[in-house]
Amino acid sequence: MKVLSLTEPYATLIKEGYKKTETRSWKTNYRGEIYIHASKTKIPKATLENQKLMSLCANHPLNFGKIICKAELVDCIPMTKEYISDMKQNHPQEYLCGDYQEGRYGFVLENIVPVENPIEVKGQLGIWEYYTEEEIMKVMSQIEYGWVDKNKNPHKELGEDFEENYQLQSPKELLKSKLGVCYDQVELERYYFSSHSEKVTTYCIMYEAPDHHKTRTHTFLTYEKEGKYYWFEHAWEKFQGIHEYTSLMDLFLDVKEKFILDQVKEEVEENTIYFFEYQKPNWHLSAQEFFNHIISGKACL
Repeated sequence: MKVLSLTEPYATLIKEGYKKTETRSWKTNYRGEIYIHASKTKIPKATLENQKLMSLCANHPLNFGKIICKAELVDCIPMTKEYISDMKQNHPQEYLCGDYQEGRYGFVLENIVPVENPIEVKGQLGIWEYYTEEEIMKVMSQIEYGWVDKNKNPHKELGEDFEENYQLQSPKELLKSKLGVCYDQVELERYYFSSHSEKVTTYCIMYEAPDHHKTRTHTFLTYEKEGKYYWFEHAWEKFQGIHEYTSLMDLFLDVKEKFILDQVKEEVEENTIYFFEYQKPNWHLSAQEFFNHIISGKACL
């Protein structure tokens, strides 16, 4: 869903129906449903001192850092002298709730509906996208398992040339190719979770045989929400879904058990399974460069 962030009290004024035109210095061609997000930005002193403006929301609690209502963006009107004069004379309340100057734009909103349970998220500039965990999984369903080489050729199987020719895709590139291994898919998941307020962490589980004849890896994303831990999995087809745990240790142990049974497929010795927490990598890393990025992260368990 598209989202537009506003400072308070303007977001609440829209939610409560006092304001139906959001004024901006830039125009948009987007038309359709949009969430209104109250940013965490403090209310400027000049706004607080505007008694007429603040009196409109005197009986309504303000929100900070939450999506509070949904609307339909139906028009984007360039501000001319005539338009500004009409708003000032015939729509004084709307004029009070905006910044009307020539060269700016009015985003016209209709069908404003409060969100029953406001959603705590991080705001962004411009019109941005917010997806729930379930919606992110739905977007991920467009992605098949495979990889794209340095020359942009698609591959459905890893093959012997994977190590030599693999290149990590950016989220934009993955959405275009719709083909990626867990390395690529986790970065697209990270991108969609970037607006969420929950703590999001990425890990790699790794098996290295004692004689070094076999190495297996799998990267995955986790998040914490309301005291629970979640393993968000799409690339590993057999275990696709959102898995809930009461502790991070339980999550690790479950992933480890499934990894040994499904990926390693042999009895493992002590100290041959590792977890690494890793940060967002640079795009277009080779397989070896990505591996080096992972093991330079924080060792866990």
